[in-house]
Amino acid sequence: MTVYIDPPTWPGHGRLWSHLISDVSYDELHAFAAELGAPPRAFERDHYDIPAHRYEDAVRTGAVRVSSREVVRLLHGAGLRRRKGSAPAEGAENPQPLRRSRTRPFTPVPEPEGGSPRSGNG
Repeated sequence: MTVYIDPPTWPGHGRLWSHLISDVSYDELHAFAAELGAPPRAFERDHYDIPAHRYEDAVRTGAVRVSSREVVRLLHGAGLRRRKGSAPAEGAENPQPLRRSRTRPFTPVPEPEGGSPRSGNG
């Protein structure tokens, strides 16, 4: 598994950010990001935004340091580059990890005592 990260030079929200990418697949990228502990909300179209203070963690976990130009070249070469509003790249059936809705948090509904109402036991 090889993923790549550019230097944290991209400003946003009062911080500097890096881009974490794969040149193989989104699945590889999501697996690495999960191992790193990056939240799903950090994924944007074809990369994860990684804050500067986590850059060295990503490198220690196995990300290869490359320039920002190289990130773009690798994404294009792999056919994984996605621009805003574009359709997913061919072969990228699930480019984004599943996310929970911010307006409807997941709340499990407890089963009533005696079984589920659909089971006929209650």
